[in-house]
Amino acid sequence: MPPTPPPQGLEVITVDSPRAAILHRKAKPVRVITRDIQSLIDQMFMTLERAHGLGLAAPQVGVSERILIAKVEEQKIVLVNPQMLRQEGETVATEACLSIPGLLGDVPRASRVVVRGRNRHNRGVKIEAEGLLARVLQHEIDHLNGILFPQRVRDKKTLRSPDEAAQAAVPVK
Repeated sequence: MPPTPPPQGLEVITVDSPRAAILHRKAKPVRVITRDIQSLIDQMFMTLERAHGLGLAAPQVGVSERILIAKVEEQKIVLVNPQMLRQEGETVATEACLSIPGLLGDVPRASRVVVRGRNRHNRGVKIEAEGLLARVLQHEIDHLNGILFPQRVRDKKTLRSPDEAAQAAVPVK
């Protein structure tokens, strides 16, 4: 009998999918962290790994619940029912999204944040983050509130394809 192939993760819902409406709705709070929720979290990490992303929110895999995961610089984070406690400073940086393939944009975000929520074991956690992790947490919390990154872009002229961004980065001789 051949070995069972490893699970491949979940389908990422994109803005052009028939199921895209979930991306524009506020997700529901998780009442109890069950084995099913823990399994969903594991599948979300598999999906994130497969997609080479930094963060993923449950609505992006078709589940309208307030769950996000992130993996930034080998730090793995799970937040259930996250709440933004504090935002400080501002930086503008280029963002992309697994649910909006082929689009980049320059998005202003707080440079430092404090977020609280529950981990996969239902323990309260508080995360103080800056830089890239702060950006990823804000991006994923936006997903839980039905907000996509192009809605945060101040200058719509910065919305571009990855090809356009690569061409702009190559000096012309």
